[in-house]
Amino acid sequence: MAGVDFEHVDKVYPDGTRAVIDCDLQVDDGELLVVVGPSGCGKSTVLRLLAGLEQATRGTLRIGGRVVNDLSPQERNVAMVFQDYALYPHMSVRRNLEFPLRMRGLAPAEMRRQVDRVAELLEIGHLGERLPRQLSGGQRQRVAMGRALVREPTVFLLDEPLSNLDARLRAQVRVEIGDLQRRTHTTMLYVTHDQVEAMTLGQRVAVLHQGRVQQVAAPRDLYEQPANVFVAGFIGSPPMNLFPTRMELEDGGGVFVTLGAHRLPVASGRAAAARGQRSAAGQLTAGVRPEAIELAAEGGGQGTIAATVEHAECLGHEALAQLSVGDTRLVARLPAGAEIRRGDRVHVRVDPGRVHLFGDDGARLEA
Repeated sequence: MAGVDFEHVDKVYPDGTRAVIDCDLQVDDGELLVVVGPSGCGKSTVLRLLAGLEQATRGTLRIGGRVVNDLSPQERNVAMVFQDYALYPHMSVRRNLEFPLRMRGLAPAEMRRQVDRVAELLEIGHLGERLPRQLSGGQRQRVAMGRALVREPTVFLLDEPLSNLDARLRAQVRVEIGDLQRRTHTTMLYVTHDQVEAMTLGQRVAVLHQGRVQQVAAPRDLYEQPANVFVAGFIGSPPMNLFPTRMELEDGGGVFVTLGAHRLPVASGRAAAARGQRSAAGQLTAGVRPEAIELAAEGGGQGTIAATVEHAECLGHEALAQLSVGDTRLVARLPAGAEIRRGDRVHVRVDPGRVHLFGDDGARLEA
């Protein structure tokens, strides 16, 4: 196994499209790092650059400390799994697993040993004589992963491998991939557009947007301390509520941000950061997670604001309410028993300690 390093890597296509821009990214030996972002952000290009299927325009790529920019895909010893499985339809499961080893000219006894080991690891040994068309989607994905693992690669690359599975099977195979990585200690780089996959599977998560790495962090840190407005609005389901605001100071030391005609109190630590870094015009962006908004009694104290319910969804374990406060729309995550209906006039309170502030450049203001 080996770590991976991207150092100031660019990928510019002949038509001028900049798919990857100044990518600095490190994957530790034995780590599962997930790359997530919207369609077209460059995440699959990152994998293809590492695999040698694309050539970097600028920068250095290292695997295990060795520069691989000029090495062929075969020389890099990486294995890649795609979303469409790419199994040979006329070959049995066992022959699909054997294929990369046959191409290497491995001795039959050694080939048998490696295939049996991987088949046992993935619990697909009993499927050996079946053809791909006789397998379920989850079984096909396991075979595709097995064909990659049997090569004993230095780095394992997965490009949206669960996209073709239904929701229940995605959750099951996601757990299996995590278990597999922990058992094998394989260095994995996993690409997805699904933030649920990213947050539940990655030991760390790298967020990409328009070819640039926005933030690399553990899932909890990514959620609770987003580096900028893009990460705040992308991570989370529903995403963070974001709205333009100004900061107002009171003589007694109180600090507030505006929400339309209303004012929301802000915890002192975040307010101090905003006071020191705000622009000359005082314009900021405020962010509030849906779970930081709670129902309150009318006249329930400082920071209580009136809102109108525009839409309500009961999800069984919780309720989601779309609220309008003047011209601003907010989504609130409420307890399952909350009795709210469209058109209701309600009062809500925002937790002052969970108001995030971002400067006019979109960067998070550190508390």
